[in-house]
Amino acid sequence: MAIVSVIQQAVSEQLSKLYQVEVNPSSITVSETKPEFEGDYTVVLFVLLKTLKKKPEELGNELGQALLANNANLFSAFNVIKGFLNLAVNDSFWLNFLKENYNEPAYGRLPRNGKRVMVEYSSPNTNKPLHLGHLRNNFLGWSVAEIYKANGYEVIKTCIANDRGIHICKSMIAWQLFGNGATPDSTGIKGDHLVGDYYVQFGTELKKQMVPIKEKKLAELLAAGKTQEQAEKIMEDTKQEMEKEAPIMQAAQQMLVDWEAGKPDVVELWRTMNSWVYKGFDETYKRIGSDFNKVYYESETYLLGKGLVEEGLQKQVFFRKDDGSVWVDLTKDGLDEKIVQRRDGTAVYITQDIGLAEVKQNEFHSDQSVYVVGDEQNYHFKVLKLICQKLGVAGADGIFHLSYGMVELPTGRMKTREGTVVDADDMLDEMIKEAERKRTEREQEQKEKGQHKTEDMTEEELKKLDEMVGTGGLKFFLVRVDPQKRMIFNPEESIDLHGFTATFVQYAFARTQSVFRKELHTGSDIGTDLLPLEKELILSLERYPEVIKQAGEEMNPSAIASYVFNVAQLYNSFFAKHKILTAETPAKKELRLQINQLVANVLKSGMALLGIQVPERM
Repeated sequence: MAIVSVIQQAVSEQLSKLYQVEVNPSSITVSETKPEFEGDYTVVLFVLLKTLKKKPEELGNELGQALLANNANLFSAFNVIKGFLNLAVNDSFWLNFLKENYNEPAYGRLPRNGKRVMVEYSSPNTNKPLHLGHLRNNFLGWSVAEIYKANGYEVIKTCIANDRGIHICKSMIAWQLFGNGATPDSTGIKGDHLVGDYYVQFGTELKKQMVPIKEKKLAELLAAGKTQEQAEKIMEDTKQEMEKEAPIMQAAQQMLVDWEAGKPDVVELWRTMNSWVYKGFDETYKRIGSDFNKVYYESETYLLGKGLVEEGLQKQVFFRKDDGSVWVDLTKDGLDEKIVQRRDGTAVYITQDIGLAEVKQNEFHSDQSVYVVGDEQNYHFKVLKLICQKLGVAGADGIFHLSYGMVELPTGRMKTREGTVVDADDMLDEMIKEAERKRTEREQEQKEKGQHKTEDMTEEELKKLDEMVGTGGLKFFLVRVDPQKRMIFNPEESIDLHGFTATFVQYAFARTQSVFRKELHTGSDIGTDLLPLEKELILSLERYPEVIKQAGEEMNPSAIASYVFNVAQLYNSFFAKHKILTAETPAKKELRLQINQLVANVLKSGMALLGIQVPERM
């Protein structure tokens, strides 16, 4: 049992004995004692004062004395400061904890709980390669899935590929106009990059074709008596309507109609170009470690939900307007009216999502369904959950939108059509090169000091190290921030041996391994006392299961990132202050070797939950 739970139970028992009051242990607030006060853990007394009709100091002293008298094997001292009871935990507790857990690689993970959760993430469009925003999505989704596993859940990882629609047709039309039969093999360009290039080229050509259209529209507005400012405002407001006049846009719209009609040559081109993209995606997913149990395709799901529209009309969840379109009224739920079927009978995006939610639930019967999607879709997922609940779709109550903030660069927001997006592959390459550059700089510094830590590593080992550090730096940087916050990614900050980075944690792990290359623990006597830094480090390691639990409840990998970084900081202080292999006594040596092992296990386990590998040597 975790120390906090042990303390809660002990306090509850003593309150019952002292005052004949039954208090649920879980309702008792226990936290780590602040550094400026003596003690290890603090019990908050304020909530008990009204019930017990006692002053804070009186209650604190009576409870503290009772805890010491009846739990001498657990507590060694206490002090009271206003409404806070600070308790010092016996060294014996921490030593027993260490002996029981130091050599357990699965420490911190819970057994299977019989529950199943589905996590949907990535969800790319097949008209462009994965970009920096997709990386944050993938890293968050994958990590949340792994954290759920660590909390005992069975996890189903899913992805919806947005492989149809006007945006796909734009790449197809541009390839027909400008591709001259180009393929990934003939150009040597990765398939998703090749298709993405034609999407950008579509945007470039559209801009060219819009010039005469804009000039004509401006002239008409000015001739109608509008001022220059008024005319420009009208043109900006009607930009999308004006774009429909461009020949290349009309061609894309016609291609979409032909695709939906099943025109053979259009469908064949669509399949061919999508196959190029999927092969490219698979290569990127392999590089970043993303995997899925099931991939759904919009081309196979976009008609889903139409049956639910009819069902919703019968249940009076939906209503039909005079023009024949179907809507849902969510004003009583604090939202507004939302269309679920156009007047021509075609489905809208929310209709497809309702149908897919039902299909996924029928296939996997999950207790919870998590959608990892950017915060610009907050409203969409509120509507989705409400509609599913009103329709009685199975699993509707378990729908959860893990909303995350967009990733921006120091230069501003990225735009795909304008070609300002940072491709995931390019970013990975840049990070690995940055890792190599910093490693070679460090090697030079070490040589000047007479140290040669990586001199006997092979070229293959060094390459693998650079990939670990570069990719790890990217992952850590993108998950170390609370998911709901927007963030600016700066590659130069993400690989810093002394900063809040994966590199810092990886280096601490490598230090633990450098110790074990010289000597291993034996399981022999570790003594009966702890020095302050030894105790602080063990206390921090004892919190690991609670951190995993918290990260799961909050769906927040940044809690893991902050925790492993803090453990690495403490370990570095411990490593600098206390000798391990030449400790004062054999018991101290074994104690520190066991601490070293538990630190290694926790760092490796915690980083694995973030999808980050830790090297044996750096």
